[in-house]
Amino acid sequence: MGLFGKRKSREERGMDMIGQIAEGKGFYGRLTKAFVGDNDFNRIQQSIQSMQSGTIAAQLRASGAPTTRAVVTNLADTGQLINFDPVVDLALRIVDTGQELPMRTVVSKLQIPRIGDNVLLVADPQNPGGFLYAGPAEP
Repeated sequence: MGLFGKRKSREERGMDMIGQIAEGKGFYGRLTKAFVGDNDFNRIQQSIQSMQSGTIAAQLRASGAPTTRAVVTNLADTGQLINFDPVVDLALRIVDTGQELPMRTVVSKLQIPRIGDNVLLVADPQNPGGFLYAGPAEP
């Protein structure tokens, strides 16, 4: 217990720091932006958003949120890694509607989808009408 109340855990402090960097606000956000420059700072923000969207998709899928099947029509590597997992650009076709959907997401290096593979998507709660990558579909 801290002097003036309950102290945040190490994980909570880390998530606060990541949030400040992602928004470019607060001490850590401004410091990061000052040291790395605008172009690299934008890449850092995109990586953080990709990481957070993957975490949200996993939580939604685990909680039983409805999923949508899609087929991978194109796959391109961006050259970026988050926790040693690749960030890829996917072109997807939703099975039910036939809608084409581009998406940049983090995929597990053990489960990188290939063209023609079925994958699962979950509705993005922060972006109505949008989807998050939720991993490969079971056959």
